[in-house]
Amino acid sequence: MDKYKIISANNKGLFLERLACLYMTVGDFVDMEKLEGRNLQYCKVFLSDAQNQYQELIESELYIDIISKVPHTIVEQAPLNRSKISILIKTSEAKCPFIFNSFRLKAEESTGIDTYTQTRLLFDKYLKSIEGSGMTMNQNCIRTWIYVNDIDNNYADVVNARNDVFAKYGLTSDTHYIASTGIGGRSQIRDAAVAMDFLTYPRIEEKDKRYLQALDHLNPTHEYGVAFERGIRIHTDNTETFFISGTASIDKNGMVMYKGDVIRQTGRLLENIGALLKDGGATMRDINYFIIYLRDISDYECVSTFMDGVYKDIPHIIVEANVCRPEWLIEMECVASKTI
Repeated sequence: MDKYKIISANNKGLFLERLACLYMTVGDFVDMEKLEGRNLQYCKVFLSDAQNQYQELIESELYIDIISKVPHTIVEQAPLNRSKISILIKTSEAKCPFIFNSFRLKAEESTGIDTYTQTRLLFDKYLKSIEGSGMTMNQNCIRTWIYVNDIDNNYADVVNARNDVFAKYGLTSDTHYIASTGIGGRSQIRDAAVAMDFLTYPRIEEKDKRYLQALDHLNPTHEYGVAFERGIRIHTDNTETFFISGTASIDKNGMVMYKGDVIRQTGRLLENIGALLKDGGATMRDINYFIIYLRDISDYECVSTFMDGVYKDIPHIIVEANVCRPEWLIEMECVASKTI
C-alpha cells in the first residue's frame, strides 16, 4: 500500500526556522509510517525562492537526514499557503519499483545557450543515464516533468526540442509518447531556462501499459503540435497506477474553455481528469493527490475553498506556476491507484 502526504512549513519566521520546524514534522511522520510498515520512497520539494533557499535547504538536517536518502526533486514553484517550502512525500510497504532522475543544468551548461539546446542537453543526460542498462526511453520512461522558466516565451523551444528527440527515437503519434507536465518552474541555476525530471520503471513491458484517452473531452495532443500522452496506466504486481499529465480546461477540439473564469476552468479540468481515469477503469475516488498550478496567485483562496469543498479528503498542494497557454488560469496533475 502506498501513502502520500503533503507537509508544509508554518508560515511564520525565517526560512531556516521553518526548515527546523519542518524537520521535526516530517521526521515524526516518517517514524510513524515505519511503525505501519511503510518506508519513505520519494520526496518532491516546492520552494518559493530557489536562488536564496536552495543552499540552506541542502545543508539542513531535513535534507541530509531525510530527503537525500531517497529519490527526490527540488523545484521553485512557490506554495501559495505562504509556507515558503512544502514537501510531497510518498511512503510504501513495497520495494521501490521505479528510478527517479532529476536533471538540472550546471551554470556553464546554461549560460548563453538557447532553450532548445538546453532541453536537448537534458534529454541527453537522461539517455546517457540508461545507456547499457537494457532500458529504453520508449519502453521504460513512464513520465516526465519539464519545468520552464518564463514559459510564455520559452515553451515553444522546449516543445520543438522534445518533438525532435522523440522523432529521433521513434516515438510518434502512431506508437506512443510519454505522460508529462510542462509547466512554469525554476531550478537553483539562474540562467537555466529548463529543468527536467524523469520517472522510469525498469521492469515494465509494453503489455503492462495503457495510454489513456477521453476523445469526447480532449483531443490528441499531436493535433496542436505537442508530443505527450494525456495519461498512462501501468500494471505492476497487483496494482494499477494512473499517471495523469498536466490537464487544463480544454474541449475535444483543443480549444480553451471558460477564459477568465478560474472556477469554471477548475470544474472542466476535473471533468477531463475524470474522463481519463474512466478510460483506464478508475474513478476520482482512486486519486492519491493533486498538484495544482495557478497562474495568478490572487486565485488561491477561491480555488483552495473549492478543492476543500469537493475533494477535502485528497491531499493537494496549490503552487504558483504559469501554464503553457496564457488563457489557462489553472492546471492540475494527479496520481491514482487501485488494487486489482
